[in-house]
Amino acid sequence: MSRRRNKKPDPTPVEATIESLTHEGRGVARIEGKTVFIDDALAGETVEFIYTRKKRDFDEARLHRLIMPSEHRVEPACAHFGVCGGCRLQHLDAAEQLRLKENVLLDNLKRVGRVEAETILPPLSGGKWGYRRKARLGVRYVHKKERVLVGFRERGSSFLAELDSCKVLHPSVGEKLIQLGDVIRQLSIYRQVAQIEVAVADNHAALIFRNLEPLTDEDKKILSEFGKAHHFQIYLQPKGPDTISLLSPEAEQDQAGLYYELNDYDLKVHFEPADFTQVNYDINPEMVKLALSLLQLDKNDTVLELFCGLGNFTLPMAQQAKQIVGVEGDAGLIQRARDNARANGIDNVEYHVANLMENLDNMPWLKKDLYSKVLLDPPRSGAKEALPYIAATGAQRIVYVSCHPGTLARDAGILVNEYGYDLRAAGVMDMFPHTAHVESIALFEK
Repeated sequence: MSRRRNKKPDPTPVEATIESLTHEGRGVARIEGKTVFIDDALAGETVEFIYTRKKRDFDEARLHRLIMPSEHRVEPACAHFGVCGGCRLQHLDAAEQLRLKENVLLDNLKRVGRVEAETILPPLSGGKWGYRRKARLGVRYVHKKERVLVGFRERGSSFLAELDSCKVLHPSVGEKLIQLGDVIRQLSIYRQVAQIEVAVADNHAALIFRNLEPLTDEDKKILSEFGKAHHFQIYLQPKGPDTISLLSPEAEQDQAGLYYELNDYDLKVHFEPADFTQVNYDINPEMVKLALSLLQLDKNDTVLELFCGLGNFTLPMAQQAKQIVGVEGDAGLIQRARDNARANGIDNVEYHVANLMENLDNMPWLKKDLYSKVLLDPPRSGAKEALPYIAATGAQRIVYVSCHPGTLARDAGILVNEYGYDLRAAGVMDMFPHTAHVESIALFEK
């Protein structure tokens, strides 16, 4: 017996008042007691919507017509908003975006961690457009359009959106999506280019082309000339991350490589194009200053930094403290952190490689009563496994930089409810304007 096909929802528009916004920025309405999540609707609005999917516990819908718009609604700056899945909040004014993100953080702390911050820090914010310096762009040849598309996926779809430009990408790349598609179409392997990884430094923009098949000499010439014309460093990646290499290493013009500067500390941080660096270079230096301010460093402090990466926090901290110990699971990042310390004339830091998600017993750098303060900047999964070791150091002050409010809240609950720390302060940082991504920072103290 064949399965019954799900019927398409009734396309008749339905009127509703939007009660609130989800953490992802979707409007929430209730129709006959059932929750409906409506794309692009804002809290307080009266709208007409059309159902797109009906489920047992909730329904999904799209905005059809505004009857009474919110005072916080603005005209999206990007013509692709609503189709491209890269942004979800361009229709909400910047101040209200920050308020939404702050509410997400505070709600997670209270609901997940069962903690509340004594002080809410003022949000960190910067430029709203052209801020994104790191991105992974999809690439696909679409036969019906007879062109190669480059960009982000459509909202709620595996298909690439047909983009002419991207307002949140750094303009050196965001305004050249069509040119990128055109140059890939000229290659003999245009169907075998899977993605482009973008890394925009202070001195160069680097593009890593993920090529599933080898390039011909003519292909290499085409890409090389394109890179010169648009001031891109071109890299190829035929297999895994360890295969990334410059297309034309002999023609490399800047032997210094890629770097960004932390001008308040007179520091230059070098990195490779696939390395983790903060996406928003306007927010990053402000985040570093805030973290150091919360730590209240002095020349008597020995500080432990976990998930230290390239030294984004380690190097500035070294200027204000007695000794810094940085730990990171990626050996390549640790080597570059050491190189960065040496290049910047910093000799009071030491770096160690360790998987911070595993057992850390007997680690030589993990000594009780050695560290007065701790800074951690973990991935989205958080730092749960490292918390017992942090608490055992006896550190009196911990600054936690987070890219996921749920795991920050979970870890905050552990630090407060199990290890006796107080959550002194917490706040958000607008690292990804116009998206639902919440970057935050918290201070714990004993």
